[in-house]
Amino acid sequence: MKKTHVIILVLIAAAIVVLISYTGDLTTYETVASARQKEGKFVNLIAKLDHTQPLEYDPVKNPNYLSFVAVDTLGNAIKVVYHSNKPTDMEKSERLVLKGKVQGDHFECKDILLKCPSKYKDDPKAMQNNQPVVSN
Repeated sequence: MKKTHVIILVLIAAAIVVLISYTGDLTTYETVASARQKEGKFVNLIAKLDHTQPLEYDPVKNPNYLSFVAVDTLGNAIKVVYHSNKPTDMEKSERLVLKGKVQGDHFECKDILLKCPSKYKDDPKAMQNNQPVVSN
C-alpha cells in the first residue's frame, strides 16, 4: 500500500471515531410515559407546569427543595422533585425541559431549563410594530 492510502484510511477511521463519539450527545425529548419506561436512566423530559396542583417551595425552611407536578403534551402528569433553588419566573414559563431520571413515583430532576413565553403571543400589534419596513 502507498503512504497516501494509509493516511487516507487513518483519516477515515478518525472521522468515524469522531462521529460515533457525537452520537452519544444527541438529545431526545421524552414524554412522561416514555420516561417511566426508562426508569433510572437519564432523560430530558419536556413538559409544562400544572397550575392546578400546588407548587411546594419554602425558601426559609429548605431553599434546596422544590416539588411540583409537570404535564407533558399528551396530558400525562408526574411529580417532579428538584433539589436546588426555584428558577426565577418558573410559573410564567411556557415549557420546561427537565433533565433527570424517573425514580419510583416521581421524576428526580437535576436541571430545569425554562422556555420563555413569546412576547408577541398576547399582543399581535406588537409583532406588526416590530416588522422591518420594506421599501422598493
